[in-house]
Amino acid sequence: MKKVASDMLKIRTFAAHEWQAYKNIRLRALADSPDAFGRTLAEAQEYPNDYWLGRLSSESNASWDLPLVAEWDGKPVGLAWGRIQASRPEVANLYQVWVDPNYRQRGVGQMLLERVIAWARARNARYLDLGVTFADSPALRLYQRNGFEPTADPEPLRPGSALLGLPMRLDLTSNMASAEGELKSGRTIR
Repeated sequence: MKKVASDMLKIRTFAAHEWQAYKNIRLRALADSPDAFGRTLAEAQEYPNDYWLGRLSSESNASWDLPLVAEWDGKPVGLAWGRIQASRPEVANLYQVWVDPNYRQRGVGQMLLERVIAWARARNARYLDLGVTFADSPALRLYQRNGFEPTADPEPLRPGSALLGLPMRLDLTSNMASAEGELKSGRTIR
């Protein structure tokens, strides 16, 4: 992995007025990595602008949602979405993780993941759950390196798909020491 130039990379939360930027990067992600997500590009392209606006403008869910954008020298190059359901506050979920192919192997995915883990812990979640395409991939290796473990057998990624998705979980209480060590190692998360 190439070293992250911390002055070049910024991880931040999308603001409500940035719905168009969120829409653009989400569509880029679906176009670039169609086998990585439960939704398809065709489905997402059909959503009206009100859908995209609504995803970011829900002020009542601000403490339950963490829509992140990774910017490299001001350019959006990645995204991730953390979510906690009010009915299950002990479980945080991670969705929509994607990094532009030109910025992979630079630590962007790791920093997005670290930001969601820190957010989930700050909200006292015990677990962080996600689904990943079941294949030998950089995404699966990223999650395994960070302590995620499978919670069930692989299942179809979406109805009618031959691709399989693997549900995984990180126990946020047992990995506290390793995460604190990573944050003390000098990695900056803005």
